[in-house]
Amino acid sequence: MPKKFIKRFLPDHQSIKDQKALKVFGTLLHDANLWHLNRKSASGAFGLGLFFAFWPVPFQMWLSAACAIPLRVNLPLSVATVWITNPFTMPPIFYGAYLVGVWVLGQPPQAFTFQLSWDWVVQSLETIGPAFLVGCGICAVVFGLAGYFGMNLLWRYSVRKAWQKRQQRYLNRMTHRL
Repeated sequence: MPKKFIKRFLPDHQSIKDQKALKVFGTLLHDANLWHLNRKSASGAFGLGLFFAFWPVPFQMWLSAACAIPLRVNLPLSVATVWITNPFTMPPIFYGAYLVGVWVLGQPPQAFTFQLSWDWVVQSLETIGPAFLVGCGICAVVFGLAGYFGMNLLWRYSVRKAWQKRQQRYLNRMTHRL
């Protein structure tokens, strides 16, 4: 079931190979293992994508793709999972990461208002930056591991359910024959 569900949302590998941003990887994208979807590649890709989704950098997809290639996990899934942090979800996700950092560092939360300027970014790195970066790092590791193990368990569960259904159909056919 996860395989069919995931395949519905993933773009085909040729459209990903044709993207200008990924041309940097050249012939490395021709490895067939990057496009297969199985338990190992899906779990690794999901965990990797969630790990990089919590990095507050503008090139998360490149980082995810660059790590998916040597780890030989599903490239489209690792890149697509990074999109969990998008312009709509970034503010609450990164604010939550900031609160995690404040809690871990034992600091009181500081009031701030977002401004779209370079001066604000530089100033906020000095004030809220350490808590924010620590929180992002912790959330990246925790959610990356949770994504990896969660997808692995979901995949195993769905395979077990499919086998049980198949076995039940077989038993039903055998009892009707008798």
